[in-house]
Amino acid sequence: MENFEFQTEKIEKAAELLKAVAHQLRLKIIKLIHDKKEVNVNVIYNTLKIEQSITSQHLKILRGVDVVQTRRDGKKIYYKLNYDRLSAMNRGIDLFEEFTAARKVAAKKKK
Repeated sequence: MENFEFQTEKIEKAAELLKAVAHQLRLKIIKLIHDKKEVNVNVIYNTLKIEQSITSQHLKILRGVDVVQTRRDGKKIYYKLNYDRLSAMNRGIDLFEEFTAARKVAAKKKK
């Protein structure tokens, strides 16, 4: 391809997002937030039986890739999922899988 441009910055951001979401504990946190719709950090660490500091570290990573959004109410911070961001990620994954499947079909037809 003559006009192909390797978009390193976009690839790095996508990798950061996927790495953040693919972590076992962060997946549990995401599921809990999804189930509860909106939740504060106390509920997360008490429900998942993990330390508050660990919970906060993982939430910071999820905030950093815009998977969770926050709302402050006095001293408490409430977390909810950014479904637009998660949907966009899923669409990207679906496109990648469709491309991979199409390549496999094309390879079989050539044989």
